[in-house]
Amino acid sequence: MGKIVIGSGDWVFVLTGAGISAESGLPTFRASDGLWAGHRVEDVCTPEALELNPALVWQFYSERRAQGAKADPNPAHIALTELEAKLGDRFFLCTQNVDDLHERAGSKRLVHMHGELAKSRCEDECGQPPVTDRAVYTSLDEVGRCACGARLRPHIVFFGEIPLEMERIQREIGRATLMVVVGTSGSVYPAANYVQWARQGGARTVYVGPEPPLNAHAFTNVVEGKAGEVLPGLFVVET
Repeated sequence: MGKIVIGSGDWVFVLTGAGISAESGLPTFRASDGLWAGHRVEDVCTPEALELNPALVWQFYSERRAQGAKADPNPAHIALTELEAKLGDRFFLCTQNVDDLHERAGSKRLVHMHGELAKSRCEDECGQPPVTDRAVYTSLDEVGRCACGARLRPHIVFFGEIPLEMERIQREIGRATLMVVVGTSGSVYPAANYVQWARQGGARTVYVGPEPPLNAHAFTNVVEGKAGEVLPGLFVVET
């Protein structure tokens, strides 16, 4: 397809998923085999797993931290940063990813709806804000404590928990005139609903990824290809 024209009155909402990080070499969760980096999701990414085996949960996320530190932003991350620079406050990025590749590429107007790998928060949810934590722990004894005394947990939204910043996300979708979805399968909710919400508000909707998502019918345009190859040069911003 041709270029996507962004007019002077457009507000752009971008949703990114695991596919954009996969192009930087980070593994994705695939529901078809129920495994994430060789682990059952139930064993490392649920509240029950944290309660039953916190050492394994922390081992898993420490490994993800070590792996994430070796990855670099790819051309798709850079393209979104450049688009934000042109649009300013008319740009908003919501990512399902927990890595910091968007930030390292320069993105500023974004939220991590599933949490952030480089942060930790109170295991007892005492109300203290998350803290920056990039440590790679080799044992549970090394994990720090909250000011309240409870052990820290990864600042990750586990399966069964409510995604973060939903009110802000819904507000941004409500004013968007263009939604761009990159590298997400359309199988994880509530993110898979975002395109429907945007369409209900009259927004154009564009999907970019190597294959059509499960909710492809909800998009006005589906652009097949790697995000790092498609996104650079896809948009024309009118002034």
